[in-house]
Amino acid sequence: MELHDEISIPAPRDKVYAALNDEDILKQCIPGCEELIRNSDTDLEAKVVLKIGPVKARFAGKVTLDPSKAPDSFSLTGEGNGGVAGFAKGGADVELADEGDSTTLRYTAKAEVGGKLARLDSRLVLSTARKLSKTFFENFEKVMTEEPAGA
Repeated sequence: MELHDEISIPAPRDKVYAALNDEDILKQCIPGCEELIRNSDTDLEAKVVLKIGPVKARFAGKVTLDPSKAPDSFSLTGEGNGGVAGFAKGGADVELADEGDSTTLRYTAKAEVGGKLARLDSRLVLSTARKLSKTFFENFEKVMTEEPAGA
């Protein structure tokens, strides 16, 4: 399954890039994220609870970031195990472009599921993936537009 989208973030590119690499901000934005731990500059561990149709599972996973083309773009790959529910793995390529005082964020993501999740209707899995992606970017935009404490 493949997803594409773009969103305009009302912040400069360097600030958007930094936020996309900040585990505290990511934890606020990832739907169902219970824990996000940075093990190194490029490796993160996550615990996420998701419900896809009738299947609800807690996924434990790892994410690896590739910042070699920063701050214009970066890639990430990850995989998570949801126990009896199955697994999910995939990756995303993110491109950041200056648009005046804002940044256009474009992404292409690919995902694969296995186990009980793979037995679900592929339209259900795809619509859930789109909803989760949309929720992440809505949360990210909200975090990026909030006034800092004490401002």
